[in-house]
Amino acid sequence: MPSIAKPIAAHPTAQRNQLGLTIRDYEGAMSTLCAGCGHDSITAAITRALWEQSTPPHRIAKLSGIGCSSKTPTYFVSGAHGFNSAHGRMPAIAAGAIAANRDLTYIGVSGDGDSLSIGLGQLSHALRRNLRMVYVIENNGVYGLTKGQFSASADLGSKSKRGEANRMAPIDPVRLGLSLGATFIARSFSGDKEQLVPILRAAFAHRGMALIDVISPCVTFNDHTGSTKSYLHTRRFSQPLVQTDFVPKAEEIVAEITSAGSTSVKMHDGSTVLFKAVPKDYDPRDRAKVSAYLDQHQKEGQILTGLLFIDIESPDLHELNGTSATPLRDMAYEKLCPGSAALDELQDEYR
Repeated sequence: MPSIAKPIAAHPTAQRNQLGLTIRDYEGAMSTLCAGCGHDSITAAITRALWEQSTPPHRIAKLSGIGCSSKTPTYFVSGAHGFNSAHGRMPAIAAGAIAANRDLTYIGVSGDGDSLSIGLGQLSHALRRNLRMVYVIENNGVYGLTKGQFSASADLGSKSKRGEANRMAPIDPVRLGLSLGATFIARSFSGDKEQLVPILRAAFAHRGMALIDVISPCVTFNDHTGSTKSYLHTRRFSQPLVQTDFVPKAEEIVAEITSAGSTSVKMHDGSTVLFKAVPKDYDPRDRAKVSAYLDQHQKEGQILTGLLFIDIESPDLHELNGTSATPLRDMAYEKLCPGSAALDELQDEYR
């Protein structure tokens, strides 16, 4: 066994969730990413959120494309289903899996290159179709595997490690999601686990596609002075818009919360997303107001983080298509393939 392999045994005093599992049961292989990579902090947040949710590992499906970010699923929930797809093609694979088995918890991990360059068309249509999945973009503004070229999310004027300035406007996944009708949009920072874990828990409870853009500094190629995706820049200009709490349906919470400065959104499963310290003119359910608020603060150079927009009314892909409540994988062959007589009857309708 390699020396870097994790020990199998868990400490006997380790805290257990409702399934009797420790957080070690939600871990994966040892990371081979650069020491200090923001992606590993995101892995830790995903691991924590799934453990706190008491999601059965065998009921989780994790998907990715190609890139540093797409290695992340290897590092959490080794007992889950997994598929590492072609570059930029993860949403299509996810759509097929979701169509066949709607009962799993789907989480796709991608990067700014995998999603906003070669996979931009795939991401756009996944948002339009409102696939029921959590889609995490580990956004570092560079192509790490090919030695640090600017990615499509690199901000105008930001500088590479060699000192050259980016001259092209960025593609902002938050703006993209707002324009394409995304029903759950959040932005966070890999170094802020206290903010990211509740956002992930709310995303797992969302009926539809939850898009989470996480600023995740590349310590090798994009963590220098002049970069707008570095640890220093993000910590200096990050502006937490709201403090987000996720209140599970199963837990009874007794607390005194004043009506001023807070907004709650009831999810379909009975859980609640609680927004604290929301500005008076900010409504996380109003797409136009959210866009205007982003405009206002972007001019000031601020990076707004938190759960920025949520819509629990729009139907997901299964509701749009009127698919069976029984997953296709659980249906009898005779029902999936009713025979030539049924096909002839269907074709007669178009003659």
